[in-house]
Amino acid sequence: MNSKYLRRWESHRIVLDKNEIRSCTECGMMENPIPYSSIEDVHIISRWDAGQKFCIRITVPDGSLLIQAHNSYIRDQWLHSVLWKKHMYKCEKLLKNARRPEVLVKEIKNMIDVSLTTNIQDASVYQFPLDLVSDLLQQNADFITRVAHENIIVALAPLLENNHPTQEICEFFSKHCKNSPRSSIVIELFTPVVQRILKHNTDFGKYPRMRGFVQEYVQALNCQNGGYDVVQNFVKSMHSPASACPHPRVLPNLVAVCLAAIYSCFEEKKNAMQDNTNTVLDIQEWENKLCCYIGMLDTMSAFADWRLVLGSLLQPIPFPNDALANELFTSKMKSVLRNIASDEKCDVHQTILGIREGKEGWFHLYTPGTIGCDDEGELWGVMLKSLIRCCCKRKKFLTELNKMIGPVMLLALRENEAAMEVLCAMLELEVVDNEDLKLQMVTTLQSTCKGKRMYAQLCERQIALRELQQKGGPKKLTLPSKSTDSDLAKMLSSGSFGNLECLSLAFTHVTSACANDLIKLPSLRYLNLWSTQFGDNGLQLISEYLQKLQVLNLCETPVTDKGLSCLATLKNLRKLNLNSTSLSKLTFEGLVEKLPALQECDVRYTDAW
Repeated sequence: MNSKYLRRWESHRIVLDKNEIRSCTECGMMENPIPYSSIEDVHIISRWDAGQKFCIRITVPDGSLLIQAHNSYIRDQWLHSVLWKKHMYKCEKLLKNARRPEVLVKEIKNMIDVSLTTNIQDASVYQFPLDLVSDLLQQNADFITRVAHENIIVALAPLLENNHPTQEICEFFSKHCKNSPRSSIVIELFTPVVQRILKHNTDFGKYPRMRGFVQEYVQALNCQNGGYDVVQNFVKSMHSPASACPHPRVLPNLVAVCLAAIYSCFEEKKNAMQDNTNTVLDIQEWENKLCCYIGMLDTMSAFADWRLVLGSLLQPIPFPNDALANELFTSKMKSVLRNIASDEKCDVHQTILGIREGKEGWFHLYTPGTIGCDDEGELWGVMLKSLIRCCCKRKKFLTELNKMIGPVMLLALRENEAAMEVLCAMLELEVVDNEDLKLQMVTTLQSTCKGKRMYAQLCERQIALRELQQKGGPKKLTLPSKSTDSDLAKMLSSGSFGNLECLSLAFTHVTSACANDLIKLPSLRYLNLWSTQFGDNGLQLISEYLQKLQVLNLCETPVTDKGLSCLATLKNLRKLNLNSTSLSKLTFEGLVEKLPALQECDVRYTDAW
């Protein structure tokens, strides 16, 4: 403390507490803290800057306190911090004692203006007003009028441009969306707040009222003129005009909102039906709400870069049983699933299958004859086409289709080409044991012109295959470097290779497509694919058919854990070269455990090395 006649300096570590300025070492002139309420003025003493004494003066009733900092920047930060603390202390006192709505609104505006104009760069500068307003909204909910309600929202808007609302403020906003869905505030002020939440929130599980606010905001948009289109345009705006969305959290957050809202819809309907009171459910309003959220999923599925994540999130069918038994729901979801199933990328359209054995997926839900199929199998045919022509023309998948052979034959009779291809593949790969069923499949194929042609081609391939597999021919075969898939197919079609045990395709240009020719070599024991483009799809196929394989070289191939894990079915494998592949340590340990005959495995330059 100083006066006109006395001044001395002391070293202190000063802290700005909630209600006062105090020193960590309470001694000397700072033995007693200085309450913010006693501070009359705070200003810089610039005349001392030349002497490297960067000071601010804090005036109190019985004198003043000089604080000297190391440089002008720290001094300025202390000045703004003390002023901000003093003002927040005053605002808090006024706001907690306010009993009139207009006074409350005025002081909230004043507090937020100070927070937005201060030079302090600290998260607490913006968080403190939000927390204080949250407390006030809970304490004064009874006397806040509709006009004050809107004025508070307007006052908070600038602060929320770069900050998330608290849970209490989210609940406050939700009430406004529910009570005044067509007010201008919803679109003008809530839209940027919701956009920020969707772009930056990482866990709605921790902030359920934040998700509830987004749901109510969507329903407020749905109440506008042309509400359905307004909601879908909002979803499109969250993706951005670019081909890829720059915000990775947007899609999971939108899906979380839709899933929670759909659950709420069916919970609301269930409660209304079980309620003994005279609660009446407005069916039209309920259906409008349900269609709104399914429409959001449909709009998301229209973006190619979103389909993989969307398909993965929907793959476990995360909806209540009441939804899956509801005709409106299953009908509206067809558009979403058609977009996912029609995607050319294997990882995307495979998400319509179950996540594991025994857990059915969308493909099973829309099988002809089930409750989800109301289009005579049209959507199921689209799903079947994508699967059979890309990643699932394998014995394992076709064996699982044995349970659905009736719907497959029904679609084949209706001249669905994908169903005909399935029947031909099942006959070719001998996945059906029942002779009567085989004859019925042949009869089904011969019932249509297209089916007759496909069956005739199958018979020709079978004759060629038998010739290829006849005993005789070389035991070893090495293709020249730079040979292609077509070169291999031409070579194998030139004679019988029933004795072929050793095949080297090292340093050729073959891809996974050649697997369809490799699986026709039943005696193959040694296969060298070193430095080729043979990938996961081919690996999955040969793992099912070449059960006699003992030596496999995949060095410098683009295989990943997805394909390598399939090698666990090759129980006769003795030597395996995975040098310079994308093998992980976990997959390697799994292979070692499941391959009892494995003696050598080269994993150099992999994560398992």
